[in-house]
Amino acid sequence: MLTGLAVATLSACASTPGRRAPHVTAPPAGRNVGVLLPLSGVNAGLGQEMLVAARMAMNTPTAPTLDVHDTAAPGSSATAAAQAAVAAGDGLILGPLTADETMQAAAVTTPVSVPMLALTSDMSVARPDVWTLGIAPEQQVRRMVALAMQKGRQHFAAFLPDNRLGHALGQALTQVCEENGLQAPQIMFHDGTQNTITANLNTLSAYDSRIATVPQPDPAEKAANKTVESLPASEALDPIHPDGASPLPQATQDSTTLPPPLNISQDIPPAPFDALLLGDTGLQLGMIINALGQMHVDSAHVQIMGPGLWGAFASKLSALQGAWYAAPDPASRQAFIQQFMAAYHHMPTPLADLTYDAAALVKTLDQNRPAGSANGYSVQALTRPDGFGGVDGVFGLMEDGKTRRDLAVFQILPSGGGVMIAPPAGKLGHDGN
Repeated sequence: MLTGLAVATLSACASTPGRRAPHVTAPPAGRNVGVLLPLSGVNAGLGQEMLVAARMAMNTPTAPTLDVHDTAAPGSSATAAAQAAVAAGDGLILGPLTADETMQAAAVTTPVSVPMLALTSDMSVARPDVWTLGIAPEQQVRRMVALAMQKGRQHFAAFLPDNRLGHALGQALTQVCEENGLQAPQIMFHDGTQNTITANLNTLSAYDSRIATVPQPDPAEKAANKTVESLPASEALDPIHPDGASPLPQATQDSTTLPPPLNISQDIPPAPFDALLLGDTGLQLGMIINALGQMHVDSAHVQIMGPGLWGAFASKLSALQGAWYAAPDPASRQAFIQQFMAAYHHMPTPLADLTYDAAALVKTLDQNRPAGSANGYSVQALTRPDGFGGVDGVFGLMEDGKTRRDLAVFQILPSGGGVMIAPPAGKLGHDGN
């Protein structure tokens, strides 16, 4: 299951506006694989662990050699690291980590047709020869909308943070609703303050017009919707969207609790939507849960959905009982966890899954390369229809640079925690990914 990572938010290397990356002519591509990771600086620990996972996957003497480059070394950048990998004749690039770094490196690798398996989940940087391996918001939204439609939900809305993750979720919901012939979803953003959250959710839920049809609640019931402490925020890296989303709370046991479950007793008309997508974690999520209660958005009438990040602290989300999130089946990760802990005596970070899978994919293709071929990293080989078996389940690469994943849907229990209600399909079908 996804876990919070106690590392600082990633800082992408900024490229100089108006400057093009120096042209690099690639020598004949070889079996070596370039690895672009932050191995120094604030994210050195994360980068080193991801490199360890990649080396675990290359566990045979005949596996390709990893040509490692530090994107955070003094005077270096993703551009410089990609130039060094291309100049060395690497047949494929594993990394870099963020969306901004991926764009920098792609300016070097794309002109010379060196494929790149980037570790970001930001699909806006995906393109031919540049694959984004992270579990993207679009994949999660598509999986949950498909299940919601199966259960009769037709009117979707979203209340999202005004940040990169929030906008990615909103764009995905709009796209998926359009593809399925549904009306355009109502989408509203907030800036993370209690006043904005309350006011904007009031508007989105049409609370004023709904409450006008019934008597006002008595003071005792009104007092029940009080503000309470919410999840502790920490400097944590979003394991699904490491390119700028809000921090995750730590998945630790403490006395902090969320608001009580959303039990709406008054006879107030339901909200003008029957499925609501949220995107927050931490303090903002606690504020939103309070506001949902105040606006009488009843979980009995509205299917609440959220990001796979919720899996990291689902035990604390009893107030959102019945809500969904889409994520890989944790059972598929157990063998990797056991192998990693046996060697390094601590739990691997979720981002280590990506480098392990990318390296294992490369090793598989190298072992099956055609006789006489320098390497097996052709687009045809990389985008094979059956995909690849990964730490977090089956995944496949598409020709446009996007990654298909086989995700499950989990429902939050009244006591907290998540239970799988829709398992992975077991194949890379369109509806589930």
